[in-house]
Amino acid sequence: MKDRRVGAGTLGLRDSRLDATVIKAGSDFHIQASSLTSRRATRVLVNGESFAVFEVGGDVLETPYEPLGFFRRDTRYLSRFELKIAGETPYYLNSYTSQENAQLRINLSNPDLGFRGTEIELPRNSIQLERNWVIAGPALFHKLIVRNYARLRVEILLDFWFGVDFADVFEVRGFKRASRGRHCEPQVTRNTVTFRYRGLDSATRFATIIFEPQPAALETRHASFLLTLKPDEYKDLEVRIDSGFEEASGHNRLPVRFDDALEQRRSEIAGFEAGWARISASHESLDLLLKRSAADLTSMIRFAPEGTFLMAGIPWFATLFGRDSILTALFALPFNPALAVGTLKSLASLQGSQVNQRRDEQPGKIVHEIRAGELAATGEVPFGRYYGSVDATPLFLWLLGRYVETTGDLALAEQLWNNAERALDWIERCGDADGDMYVEYLRETPRGLANQGWKDSFDAISHADGALARPPIAVCEVQGYVYAAYSSIADVARRLGHEPLAARLTQRAAMLRSRFWRDFWLEHERTVALALDADKRPCRVMSSNAGHCLATGLLNCEQAEALAKRLMSEEMFSGWGVRTLGSGERRYNPMGYHNGSVWPHDNALIAAGLARFKKREDAVRILDGLLQAASYLKTGSLPELFCGFPREERLGPVPYPVACHPQAWSAASIFMIVQAILRMEVMGFDRKLVIDLGEMPKWLEWLKIENLKVGDGEISLIVRRTPEGASLGIIERRGNVAVEVLK
Repeated sequence: MKDRRVGAGTLGLRDSRLDATVIKAGSDFHIQASSLTSRRATRVLVNGESFAVFEVGGDVLETPYEPLGFFRRDTRYLSRFELKIAGETPYYLNSYTSQENAQLRINLSNPDLGFRGTEIELPRNSIQLERNWVIAGPALFHKLIVRNYARLRVEILLDFWFGVDFADVFEVRGFKRASRGRHCEPQVTRNTVTFRYRGLDSATRFATIIFEPQPAALETRHASFLLTLKPDEYKDLEVRIDSGFEEASGHNRLPVRFDDALEQRRSEIAGFEAGWARISASHESLDLLLKRSAADLTSMIRFAPEGTFLMAGIPWFATLFGRDSILTALFALPFNPALAVGTLKSLASLQGSQVNQRRDEQPGKIVHEIRAGELAATGEVPFGRYYGSVDATPLFLWLLGRYVETTGDLALAEQLWNNAERALDWIERCGDADGDMYVEYLRETPRGLANQGWKDSFDAISHADGALARPPIAVCEVQGYVYAAYSSIADVARRLGHEPLAARLTQRAAMLRSRFWRDFWLEHERTVALALDADKRPCRVMSSNAGHCLATGLLNCEQAEALAKRLMSEEMFSGWGVRTLGSGERRYNPMGYHNGSVWPHDNALIAAGLARFKKREDAVRILDGLLQAASYLKTGSLPELFCGFPREERLGPVPYPVACHPQAWSAASIFMIVQAILRMEVMGFDRKLVIDLGEMPKWLEWLKIENLKVGDGEISLIVRRTPEGASLGIIERRGNVAVEVLK
């Protein structure tokens, strides 16, 4: 459930306690974004299903409507953790996450401190406070190193103020509950405080805060340390926050100390990194974006016996989203095929098995979202296992087909073939309920999502006059995904010996393409209709969705030529990227979630489509815009989205304050764009890599790809820009790998 648009009837509503604008999401759920959110700099640590969000100085502030804290499986296990020195907030110097995203480090110092009247006894920057955070499994570790740079002996008081609210992530988003469970009285020992909460789902959650060494004083929400430091002496303190369910058994053994936790996390990340082909570039910003994006994706991998997948985004979508996880795996496919394997297996295990209107479930349908918090368990929100996504099922098939083609691995296809057949059956029976060959959506539960494509804001699908489309709705990009699913799964079926099915899928793909040209192509507007509504009326608006149809090959060359011009015109291309909606449309809003903003994953698919139709120079323009946007936004990697205001000289892009970052498909976007620029294709069965060498961007001298898996071999290569055009050099080849260079 990913909708954050300002809704009709909600504009201007204010919370009497806070300056909080109500941002509409779906029908019954919203995110209340405090005005402080847009002003506060934060730092994020992620370890699979656990993540922590701190203000820039390393504190967790107790503020409503801000996702600060330590979260795991949709529950907040630390809602306050503030450090004070001599009763004052420390002076901020800097903070940063390590290159591999394992550790957050913050440098602070003392402010000017006076002990007799207003006279300054200890000047600013006499005491260094180095804070370090790391997550290991269900535990958050903190190490504070205090060093005395004053030329005298110092006795200093340090205080930690802490609290645990056990809030469900939907409560943090603004969901109002009629009642809550019971908070137990905190239990205090010499160096620990344990908080417990008995939820309405009959589960008891706990958070234990452990201090080492023992504090001078410890209360239910406060710990004090009195340190004496000689000149140049340092001392360190450690805090560990354990979290979980008391009913759970078989806990993994956790590290006890911070250094052990950091070593464990670095080891985990190194293991995940080994699955990546390494991409580097001569251009510093591109090289940084590639590294940071891979680190973001690696940090968001959830690994467990029941399935491996990528979380969708932090903080609001730290869970499995069918659409997001599939597209992320698709974007990164040739560089890390294992992401596709885990994603496909996890989604197959959750595939719909019955008709359940309460969660929009149907047999064969791929899940949209799963949640593990109290509100999902009690049914107060319908997203515990929610199937309200029209595109996850064809995307599942497309990813499976592309994975097989890229790797030559038929074993996975055989293992998941029953799931593939059930997904195909859903497309033809439930997805296409009226038999017109178009997959449409109509939510069954009034508490679910009204729109069920990737633009799931309530106002994202509209006609040219601004009127909202009436469901059932067939959005254009989903038909492209279905076409790609039919085409790619037909090839898999053929390889598995299912010739009649392969022939039928090929025929259906051709029929769908022909009908799509007839019903969706808008000759006068020279674009693709955003959708067909319940009356089969086309939504005659210019949107980025049309670009997805380029990527899936649904259009012909003439249509692609016309559409490319519109996508790259000032109406759509902001200078930083392609907007979700044309600036001339009735519902255009550059600050809108889906009606004028710029989404990197959207642009990655558009770039792939443009390159497919030999519009590589336009794909390079998209790369250039996004690359500069990432530099201006100082996010390292690309955020979920940013505003669609036109690019102005000497001004950077405008951030979207509550955008997720890190966010999986945004992080993976750069890998899809690299493939588009190189027109690169890995052909696993043929043990062949195909690269179409055209003009390299003028600002890029070389691009290197190392340890790229091709069939059962590997290859490392470098593409260079020369006066005569791009050239390719083989660095290393292991196994029988062929390289075909097109020009």
